[in-house]
Amino acid sequence: MQLFCHYSSISSDNKMNAANNSDNVDMSNTYNSLHGITQIIKNFNKINMKEIEPTAQNINENIFEEDLSIVVDELINLNFDDLNKGYDDNTRKQHFFDYIVNNGIILQEIYDWLLNNQYYPNSIYLLGYFNYHGIVTNINKQKAFELYQIAAELKSIVAQLDLSDMYIEVEKNYDKAFELSKMLAEIGNPNAMNKLGYCYDFGIGIDTNESKAFESYKKAADLGNTNGINNLAWCYENGLGTNVNKEKAFELYKKAAELGNVSGMNSLGCCYDIGSGTDVNKQKAFELYKEAANLGNNYAQYNLALIYEKGKEIKKDIAKAIYWHKKSAEQGHEYAKKHLNILLKN
Repeated sequence: MQLFCHYSSISSDNKMNAANNSDNVDMSNTYNSLHGITQIIKNFNKINMKEIEPTAQNINENIFEEDLSIVVDELINLNFDDLNKGYDDNTRKQHFFDYIVNNGIILQEIYDWLLNNQYYPNSIYLLGYFNYHGIVTNINKQKAFELYQIAAELKSIVAQLDLSDMYIEVEKNYDKAFELSKMLAEIGNPNAMNKLGYCYDFGIGIDTNESKAFESYKKAADLGNTNGINNLAWCYENGLGTNVNKEKAFELYKKAAELGNVSGMNSLGCCYDIGSGTDVNKQKAFELYKEAANLGNNYAQYNLALIYEKGKEIKKDIAKAIYWHKKSAEQGHEYAKKHLNILLKN
């Protein structure tokens, strides 16, 4: 059985490109984690956590308008920071819930406050975020889209970035996605630069242009966006808009992984797995796949499942292989679905 080492860089429409190497390893290179977001706006008034502790502790007993207003602004600020660093959706949501739990806040009360205070960009956007992720309410991406549109018109950068995401993934309005990404990239937004690179990479709203894709990824990477770093590594590994440089790719994947980028962890695992830009180290590959898999990366989940299924470097464990294939398949990984069906039949 061949090992499918699935790279993950950015993903919007889960496009795959398979390639074979001399070790009979099939690499389906799929772009993952498009959800990187903007630099923190310099004039954004960051709230000191100490300012909200006294009210957050008793927020369910004595709610003041300013209390929840501060909480909403803090959650937006946290989202800005996480997205600016290129954290994936699962990590962002975890930080969101950590903040809620650590401050003893009741989500229903925030949600009710948001419903009654749809006058400000932050509250409008956050209500959209609740609808998008099904927090308190049911998942309603159409409602989220409408709220993001309103907040974006009120100049909310985070709303504009999430809106450009939805134009790609939900609305399939690629021209709008490109326009928004280009506009925000031109004002120095690192997430938009990374997203603009994706547009040039796959011809989203514009003709494909490998050189411009490389340039945009590099600009995002230089500003510390870990998705940009990961995607720049992809360019060096595959000669996209630049010369092939496996060693440079390995170093960039390593940097992205060390900065907490889950896709970078999986990609670094692939490098160790097949010896791309470094020596083969199956144990390190296994550890990286496992770390990224536990953080929700479906490509890492698939790679980990294959290791358990194959049973060479790690003791064969079909139960664990089924578990991880199922996890990956639930997120739409087509190869995982096929392997899961085969294992279940057997």
